[in-house]
Amino acid sequence: MTQDLKKPASRVEMVHALLNPSNVVIVGATDRPGNWAQRVWRNLGRYKFPGKVYPMNPTRDEVWDTRCYRTFADLPEKPDHMIVLAPAKGVAAVLREGAAAGARSATVMSSGFSESPDAEGQRLGAELTAALKETGLAISGPNCLGNFNASASFFSMTDDRPHRFRPGPVAVFGQSGGIIMAIKRTLEERGVDTGALITSGNEAGLTSADYIAYFAGRPEIRVIVCYLESMRDSEGFFAACRLARDAGKPVVVVKLGASDAGRHAAAAHTGALAGSMDAFDAVAADNGALRVRNLDDLVEAVELLVHAPLPKGPRPGSITFSGGMRGLLLDMAEANGLAYPEIAPQTREKLEKILGVGTIIGNPLDSGFTGLTSKDAYIQCVEALLADPGIDGLLLQEELPRGPGSERKEVNLLAVNDIVPRAGKPVAYVSMISYGLTDYSRDLRDRMPNLAFLQECDKSLRAFASVARYAATLGHNQAVAAAPNEAGKRLLAEFAAKPGPATLDEVSSKRLLAAYGIPVPAEGTAASADEAATIATRIGYPVVLKAVSSELPHKSDAGAVVLNIADEAGVRAAYARIAAALAAHPAKPRLEGMLVAQMVKGGLELVLGAKRDPEVGPVILFGTGGVQLELWRDVALGSLPLDRERATALVERTRASRLIAGYRGSAALDREALISALVGLSALMADAGPLISEIDVNPFVLSEKGGVALDGLVVLNRTA
Repeated sequence: MTQDLKKPASRVEMVHALLNPSNVVIVGATDRPGNWAQRVWRNLGRYKFPGKVYPMNPTRDEVWDTRCYRTFADLPEKPDHMIVLAPAKGVAAVLREGAAAGARSATVMSSGFSESPDAEGQRLGAELTAALKETGLAISGPNCLGNFNASASFFSMTDDRPHRFRPGPVAVFGQSGGIIMAIKRTLEERGVDTGALITSGNEAGLTSADYIAYFAGRPEIRVIVCYLESMRDSEGFFAACRLARDAGKPVVVVKLGASDAGRHAAAAHTGALAGSMDAFDAVAADNGALRVRNLDDLVEAVELLVHAPLPKGPRPGSITFSGGMRGLLLDMAEANGLAYPEIAPQTREKLEKILGVGTIIGNPLDSGFTGLTSKDAYIQCVEALLADPGIDGLLLQEELPRGPGSERKEVNLLAVNDIVPRAGKPVAYVSMISYGLTDYSRDLRDRMPNLAFLQECDKSLRAFASVARYAATLGHNQAVAAAPNEAGKRLLAEFAAKPGPATLDEVSSKRLLAAYGIPVPAEGTAASADEAATIATRIGYPVVLKAVSSELPHKSDAGAVVLNIADEAGVRAAYARIAAALAAHPAKPRLEGMLVAQMVKGGLELVLGAKRDPEVGPVILFGTGGVQLELWRDVALGSLPLDRERATALVERTRASRLIAGYRGSAALDREALISALVGLSALMADAGPLISEIDVNPFVLSEKGGVALDGLVVLNRTA
């Protein structure tokens, strides 16, 4: 018997134990044709796992022409890693027995746990969780397809197709084994090696956060790829992403979870607009995760990140040899939020010396138009564009040759590869259309580690844009949360203790907003037409009259708002009209009073909002408000906490920011008042914790001097 293996002491050490076992026990070994256990056995041998591999089956003494062990006690050494293919009902017992015998980790391929909606699956899932808590085992799964770690020659996958299996700069993990294997195969086809791969399945034990934290500390890994269906621990996930970011390792994520049903079920406009994918993006961008929209985009982003430094900005330069390609790049740049900058005067002067006066038509540079043919001239043009201070990276037209016969092309590619390290800017070659690689292509590609080879114009520009956005987040200090607002917290406690609907009425909502420094208009609540007239006289005409009802979150749709009331007679008439409208309303909402408010004219209607997303937690929303909110959807989301710098950046991401700055001769509006309101909203969500699910401030009217919340809606989470 060997010496006792040291039990892992941390989550990172647990992942290390999972991927670096000293031996493997295959629980559920069988001769049944095509079974997964036999595939794992063959792969461990095919890829030369250095440790012993022990088949185990309580009813067999031999399998696959080798000895089969009936119990852990029969093994010639303590088990380290278990591949578990037992029926779901027996998995917890297997894990307990293996852990008692000395095992540190397991891959549970068995299914039938929490992924099953039936009561038995949920019961078995709870039993599995209890077994893991008792044993401290590190497991991937259940319901997964295995893992590999090239540096340890450990390959426990069920996939029996041949793989290029060698250490590489990319780690891939995710909750779908099929998708993870597809990513690995495509990266391999493109000449990018995956050094480690984990199919995480249900993540009953180790989680996405644990895998990211582990790979963040592995010096051979440069990019971490994640396919994510759901998160059980968003705080842990994003903390791990920050750890990877600080280690210089981007986390590239493909995420499921955009749900129309979830958005339409929201009580507030903010909830309808801030779908779960928008919320994920808002938090991910601030925490070191780079989300791409599909698997093709993931491959292009990884290709760029592995082979090029990060761009310092979003401004590309290009050289094409086709006018059509030049047009495609310009179109796709605009579609993906990029803009080709003008060539700097000193750069233009250099190019004209190389190519001739009058031949430079701009950026992208069309070499077909200029007659650029020689290697020396081509390299000089590349160097000139790389030296341009207004260009953050080059996207050059070319694709990898599929066979010999393109010597001039290859000479140019190799020469550019040699000059790139001196420039410190990314250089990628872009093809007109996606294409396949041959062994010849991949061999040539291996000789050019400093160049990225991207495919198809739209995907390529989108990859450059997403990587540039990621690079822009680096070096930003984490915002510090505001100190708790004690008066605001007392008000929150008051509303939490008061029974009633989850949706607060407008009066209560505005009291809460005002406590956090968000201005509201002069107003008062009336219980009768006489009282409404008195309040209106005190405030001064014109005024607005609104129904107060926690059962009526959207008052305008119900005819419960009358604007621009000029006198007492108008107040009395509006009061009667609103009361009649509510009496006729199908839902029969309870009238709790009438709000008489100052009529605010002019200014720019904006929306401020917040939502507690069930996966990623609270996010803040800002954008164009009023009736244009859902029509134009000019909104941006950010994560908490917001300080003034991050609130300003949030505003700048919208078209409304141009109006605020003063558009076409109009006066600039009070940006500082808006920023203060956003920071106050962030503080409110932080103090409320899980008590508030949504806040909607629409419209927030911004003028040249100040801003005011004309309406407010706060939705409580009564289960918090």
